[in-house]
Amino acid sequence: MKEIFLYFFRLGILAFGGPAAHVAMMEEDLVRQKKWLTTEEFLDYMGATNLIPGPNSTEMTMHVGYHRGGPAGLFVAGLSFIFPAVCITLLVAIFFEKFSDIAWVVPIIDGIKAAVLSFIVAAIIKLGKKAVKTQFLAAIGILVIIAAYLGVNEILCILYAGFLVMLYKLASNRGQLNSFVLLPLFMLVKVPYTQLKLFLIFLKVGAVLFGSGYVLFAYLDGELIENLGWLTHPDLVEAIAVGQVTPGPVLSTSTFIGYKLGGISGAVLATIGIFLPSFFYVWLLNPLVKKMRSNPLLTGFLEAVNVAAVAVMVVVSLKMAQSIVVDWKTATICAASFFVYFYFKGINTLWIILGGAVMGYLLSLV
Repeated sequence: MKEIFLYFFRLGILAFGGPAAHVAMMEEDLVRQKKWLTTEEFLDYMGATNLIPGPNSTEMTMHVGYHRGGPAGLFVAGLSFIFPAVCITLLVAIFFEKFSDIAWVVPIIDGIKAAVLSFIVAAIIKLGKKAVKTQFLAAIGILVIIAAYLGVNEILCILYAGFLVMLYKLASNRGQLNSFVLLPLFMLVKVPYTQLKLFLIFLKVGAVLFGSGYVLFAYLDGELIENLGWLTHPDLVEAIAVGQVTPGPVLSTSTFIGYKLGGISGAVLATIGIFLPSFFYVWLLNPLVKKMRSNPLLTGFLEAVNVAAVAVMVVVSLKMAQSIVVDWKTATICAASFFVYFYFKGINTLWIILGGAVMGYLLSLV
């Protein structure tokens, strides 16, 4: 337990760069150097994280912890990876709350928000190329874009797309109905802000979140902006920026949003809600990894929700752009960030964020 805790706590402090970087670090450290598991076992767990909801790299830490130390190792690994990122994000949230309204800070934050749009679009392109494997999936994506644009809740768009493809596969392959995961759906009733409602929203999102960490923001757009009006699109982009400059799981931005909405208690409840389902998914399904990967229904569901998630991100990014690029200064920063990101391929997004902050301040002097 001690070695599991020390490794993943260190990873939670040093793991910048998003889920792909986290997984690469674990593969190098735990497969090649420490030899905690084989390459084949590592790949099996990678496949499993794609077949269940939740943050992929965080669930990889849990799978490895389970592999190394059983159920106790799962919880030790997950908690020690999440905790440092949550603490750092909470400190950033407190800083934003105290200083974001100061006159000279406002253009800096506006510049960061405009710059963030570049790697949101880049994520959509990258994920889209990987997700759209057939013309049928492309058609699903187009339908989801239309539905999300017309105001259908983002989570429902993604889930309905997944179940539609499962039904299609059932109709095409009768007799192949094996056991599969039934995703819990929590209440969608509109109510005024309460701590319980905040917790349930993040619990629901954590229970049905497939795909990249960026998909979180599409889900929260539907829940906290469109349904309840608790956040604005600039607030959401602010949260994305925080997720990029802090280490550990991108979903620690739930801590930032929770603090913005409900202070310290809101941060704690949002964090617990978003991560809690992953612990139980991995705990229950780790022994069934190989069976899950061979299940055609789960595979079809995953393919559909991945496409639908990208489609929803397209709509949400358009809404974000409309609320953030509001004058020539933000347009200039946005254009410059797109050029830098796509011209200097592989550049760390931290530099894009810092560049947006500097340009925002300098242009405010014009």
